[in-house]
Amino acid sequence: MELPVFYAKDITPGAGSYTMDEPTSKYCIQVLRKVKGDAVLLADGKGTRYEAIVTDDHRKKCVVGITGQTTVPAPVPAVRMAIAFTKNASRMEWFLEKAVEIGVQGIIPLITLRTEKEKFKAERLENILVSAMLQSKQWYLPVLSGPLPLETLMGRDEKGQRFIAHCLPDQKQHLLDAVQPGKDTLMLIGPEGDFAPQEIELALQYGFVPVTLGDTRLRTETAGVVACTLIAAANR
Repeated sequence: MELPVFYAKDITPGAGSYTMDEPTSKYCIQVLRKVKGDAVLLADGKGTRYEAIVTDDHRKKCVVGITGQTTVPAPVPAVRMAIAFTKNASRMEWFLEKAVEIGVQGIIPLITLRTEKEKFKAERLENILVSAMLQSKQWYLPVLSGPLPLETLMGRDEKGQRFIAHCLPDQKQHLLDAVQPGKDTLMLIGPEGDFAPQEIELALQYGFVPVTLGDTRLRTETAGVVACTLIAAANR
């Protein structure tokens, strides 16, 4: 039987014990019915896997004793998605959950000329990322940056391969054919209504390769998941 994994954001490396916060304690003790002596795992979201034993099964402040820790290698290559958030929050929350499960290491909310939503509840979205990380048995929490204007992103010294998916009838490669396996990747996904022509031109000037995700027009969040999946398939 697999051991349950709990997020320990503030655990101190090398600590002998750890006290879970109240929501995590309730889930551990009341939902999973863990008691003193039961083994569990902790993840700090930074690549460390902690083996632990429940020493105090208090439902509001469960304490575990750390019995060992292992450093898990970081995922290679690194894949990041810069995506314009939609007005419908639930659609972007769905995207974040699926992107984490597929293995994306970074998400950048992109502000474009047609972006519908430039603000979001960071704490709620981080909770979604944590839940998806634990559910998919990963040990690194993807980095969710603050909203970033497209022009600012263009000015960064980014390494690796860079792609922009857009709907204009230009000649484009399919993403699966364009991706070079093993290289860090930054993928741009536009808002509903697509990137504006001048934004596409700007991205091309900065070396982004234009790609298509297929023959059908996709919603923003669907395009994001498809892009994540194709990049993961190329790096299999």
